[in-house]
Amino acid sequence: MTSQNQQRVLITGASSGIGRATALAFAKTGANLALVSRSNDALTTLAQEAQSLGVEAKAYCIDLACIEQVAEKITEVGAVDVLVNNAGIGYTAELSETPLSEWQSVLDLNLTSPLQCIQAVLPSMRAKGRGSIVNVVSIGGRQVFSQWGAYCTSKFGLMALTKTLALEERSHGIRVMAICPGAVNTSLWDSPDVDADFERSAMLSSEDVAQAIVSAVQLPQHAVIEELVLMPNVGTF
Repeated sequence: MTSQNQQRVLITGASSGIGRATALAFAKTGANLALVSRSNDALTTLAQEAQSLGVEAKAYCIDLACIEQVAEKITEVGAVDVLVNNAGIGYTAELSETPLSEWQSVLDLNLTSPLQCIQAVLPSMRAKGRGSIVNVVSIGGRQVFSQWGAYCTSKFGLMALTKTLALEERSHGIRVMAICPGAVNTSLWDSPDVDADFERSAMLSSEDVAQAIVSAVQLPQHAVIEELVLMPNVGTF
């Protein structure tokens, strides 16, 4: 197995929330970083913070919502040992009132862009005979919630993608993991497209999820956590 100090980790949605926390958590282990988001200023600041921890960190400003360009852009990032598909959006509305454009936007970012990222990194992982792919799925990929139809559909799809990919890539030495956190206190809840009223102090922190991701990746190469459900201990879903 490649030593942790030599690993290169690509994280999508890295500029804030779970992605940012995961980047810093990996940096503290000595892993080099490829940071992907559409927020260039926030990415640059994060890269500098990671570099101060003694690792290589490069920012790649890529809009993953433009799915027709994702595979090409991620391929240009170069070979990585770990891919963390974290980028995603929330959306709430009854299915009967969900515009097709919003439905498609959620599916594009939450489901299709992870596939494009995966297809971009697989050739180099297969060539090395190892690699780890972590898909941040959500508890919404295991159970449904009223008015979260588009979101849950995208996350159930991501779970199916994860499980299928795990079967297909096992013989190539590639581990595929689904991380399913419950409610996490991130900026998702501030989005105008999300209408929900929960006690945010009772939610998981981004650092909680980041620690789970890093711990899963740090397992010996012959071991894999295929699906990890991480819930707040105080009752919020």
